[in-house]
Amino acid sequence: MDRAYWRWSAGAQLYRLPIAMGPLAFTLMTTALTGSYRLGGVMVAVLVVAEIAGAVPCGRLLDRVGAAHGLVLLLVATGTAMTLLVVAGWAGAGDGVLLALVVVPGMAVGGLSGGFRSLLGGVVPDAQLPRALAIDAMLFEGVLIAGPLLVSALSPISALVPLVAMATAYFAAALLVPRATAPAPRTAAKLPVRRALPWLACLFALGHLLATVEVAPLPLVQRLGGDPALASLVIVVLSGSGIAGSALFAWRRPPAGRRPALRMLTGFVLGGSVLAADLGWPGLFTGAALVGGCTGPLLTVASVRLQRLLPEGRRAEGFSTAFVVQGSGFGLGSLSVGVLPLWLAPALGVVSSATACAMLALLTSSEEATDDRRGAEADQRP
Repeated sequence: MDRAYWRWSAGAQLYRLPIAMGPLAFTLMTTALTGSYRLGGVMVAVLVVAEIAGAVPCGRLLDRVGAAHGLVLLLVATGTAMTLLVVAGWAGAGDGVLLALVVVPGMAVGGLSGGFRSLLGGVVPDAQLPRALAIDAMLFEGVLIAGPLLVSALSPISALVPLVAMATAYFAAALLVPRATAPAPRTAAKLPVRRALPWLACLFALGHLLATVEVAPLPLVQRLGGDPALASLVIVVLSGSGIAGSALFAWRRPPAGRRPALRMLTGFVLGGSVLAADLGWPGLFTGAALVGGCTGPLLTVASVRLQRLLPEGRRAEGFSTAFVVQGSGFGLGSLSVGVLPLWLAPALGVVSSATACAMLALLTSSEEATDDRRGAEADQRP
């Protein structure tokens, strides 16, 4: 990977860092201000709803004005909103003001995801795209681990200091956006929804099953009579296997086609089934490792295939739509953990994964076969 990729990656990880910090940072801030964590939970919920609502409109905006230029504007606006949130917290503003101020960062995040992803196609050649995405997935896992740790390290200074760090990360990311290029001409071509559906189903299944592990480590441990402190070990296994799976994919560089995706979905089905079956501690850690290890490679393959399908002038919108689909799966998985019997939550994730697997297996059109051949040839070039 060359310098341009690492610049892109640094900007991408910096904009993701506040996402990883947000839940704990908001909870600590509202606990310090109001004496209760509940407002922090509501702020996170508002943030997620705003992400889903703003992703596609922001993606369309980025396609219209150019992804590089639009990303700088969105990052500066988001950093400014976070700064205002710090000021409001320091001034003791009311709950409604705090909730309103998280809407802007929330609406921008979905657009940021699509915008950064659409820029990657101009930063690395097509042959290096699977490896670049696998490395990015590995680094993202590290950011997800580092975010809460950074909040824990900064919060003893003040409950508002983590939010200052979040605002700083957004401003720093704006400085690292790859140099602006002329925006691709806005095309009248429709998004290839029908051909993209199986890959969107992969992303939905990924978010759905992943949420049943990330959101439920504590009840999964308590089901086995374990100490609540062991819940963190489940996340360590999930994240560690995710880093290892992405690293292995980046090293081996298999073609980004249907067969690798089917193998990863099969791993999801097996991992979710083990978690649902309640097979004791070996089953818990094996299931978490299978889900984590298959996440990065599946995300990489789906992202590469979507790029090959999306019209160049609508990629930010297309990737923002993919973000919404994956986030919707994660939201459904989180909800299922909260309202359904514990065994049923991963079982539904298995259903989502099996459905995506069936959709991919039924792709037998000549167009898809041609895409597979061309993709394999591109992926194997040095």
